[in-house]
Amino acid sequence: MSLPSKTKTSFYRRLLVAYLIEQGFNTVPAIMKETGMPRRTAQDTIDALGELDVDVHFVGANKNGGYEISSWGAINKSWVKKNLSSIKETLNYPVETP
Repeated sequence: MSLPSKTKTSFYRRLLVAYLIEQGFNTVPAIMKETGMPRRTAQDTIDALGELDVDVHFVGANKNGGYEISSWGAINKSWVKKNLSSIKETLNYPVETP
């Protein structure tokens, strides 16, 4: 089996992070813990969600706040949920949660 392209892994990583934010894993530390990705990767991925027209913003105080998604744009979040295991497997992230 060939390795997935950087385009595919970048897209899947963004889908996964958006899904995690929606499921309550809405801080950088929570995303890092859930996926094992480095802090900078988590931050950059959140920042890049806007490129997919996913409207994400931080709400609350820095220590008590978190990210929220107000619009998924053209992304079908039902497809993401249905294919979550495959997305995580492609990215070599733990498959069991959430």
